[in-house]
Amino acid sequence: MDAFALTPLQSLFAAVACLLVGAGVTRRVGFLARYNIPEPVTGGLLFAAVASAAALLGSSGQAPVALDTTLKPTLLLMFFAGVGMGADLRLLRQGGKALGRFVLVLFPFIVLQNGVGLAMATLLDLHPLYGVIVGSITLVGGHGTGAAYAERFAEVNNLQSVMELSMTSATVGLILGGIVAGPVAQFLIRRHRLGQDQAEAQAAGPQAEARAVSALGVAGALAGILDAVILGQWLAQQMQDLPMTVPGFLWCMLVGVAVRNLAPLVGLHFDDRATELISGLCLALFLVMTMMALNLVEVARTAGPLLAILAAHTIIIALYAVFVCFRVMGRDYEAAVTSAAFIGFNLGSTATAIANMQAIAAKHGPAPRAFLIVPLAGAFLVDLMNAVILTGFLSLDLLGQ
Repeated sequence: MDAFALTPLQSLFAAVACLLVGAGVTRRVGFLARYNIPEPVTGGLLFAAVASAAALLGSSGQAPVALDTTLKPTLLLMFFAGVGMGADLRLLRQGGKALGRFVLVLFPFIVLQNGVGLAMATLLDLHPLYGVIVGSITLVGGHGTGAAYAERFAEVNNLQSVMELSMTSATVGLILGGIVAGPVAQFLIRRHRLGQDQAEAQAAGPQAEARAVSALGVAGALAGILDAVILGQWLAQQMQDLPMTVPGFLWCMLVGVAVRNLAPLVGLHFDDRATELISGLCLALFLVMTMMALNLVEVARTAGPLLAILAAHTIIIALYAVFVCFRVMGRDYEAAVTSAAFIGFNLGSTATAIANMQAIAAKHGPAPRAFLIVPLAGAFLVDLMNAVILTGFLSLDLLGQ
């Protein structure tokens, strides 16, 4: 029996339905909520589990429903354009020296992370590309970046089950990022007898009540994002003969940065909340469609090498957080909180990093400096650093690009 082929509109409806189901399940299952598993990941995996089980038990060996993923590339580009549109370069000054030190800690670690991934892939006799996939592509970049590169590797390098591996790596990384950070920060706080400084407590003031996002604000943000996608795609076509491979989504993100920061010069202003809303929705729909299409049987076959590489990453990041990040950031309470965020960044996501800080602050007190620099770094800088580093790694002959 042939699979029932959904139209693009039907596939979009199925994705929205799975997203809503995932949101409900995540909020009701303590484990999923505690470790900040993304709602589209939950919903998409539930669909994939049912479809994979049906394929495994059915006589045809294939899922009963076939999705049309025509919209996926556009959704991904809109997400990265939105990331760029959310980067107000003027705000980077507010972080001052602390933000600069955090960036200096992040950059060499991302390089180290990919080096460890390559070494582990070689040790396990895997294609070297798997080392960077279970490296900063999925651990720093998350599900969105992982899916973007996975599609490219599947087409160009003909890697088998690369999408399944990428999504599994990103998901397990989220869990590890939430599990490891708390104990590491607690060790630093107890070992060095750290406490919140009174001046820092006074610096955390109440926030002003936010205005509702208007339809006009959403329309303006959507116009900016679509403009960044159109110009970014055009630039990607013009620059495709460069010696180094630059992914198309990076061009969209860079154009988004330009639009966001140059538009005020001609009197145009965007609602950052509307931009974040559109970008977040595009990522959620992209992710849920990606997860829905996973073959979980293939995921199970790649679990062994994946877990070995992730175990190595977990050990390295814990040591780096204690002996490098904590010391460079000042060896104080704020540095311990920032170290927990550092682990969240490099194993999970910005959301994981912030959730780690919130958990520590709820127990030990506010850390206003950490809560300023971490979202600033996560909004744009870490993605840009990761893209630059990955571009350099993927240009190596070793990776067969």
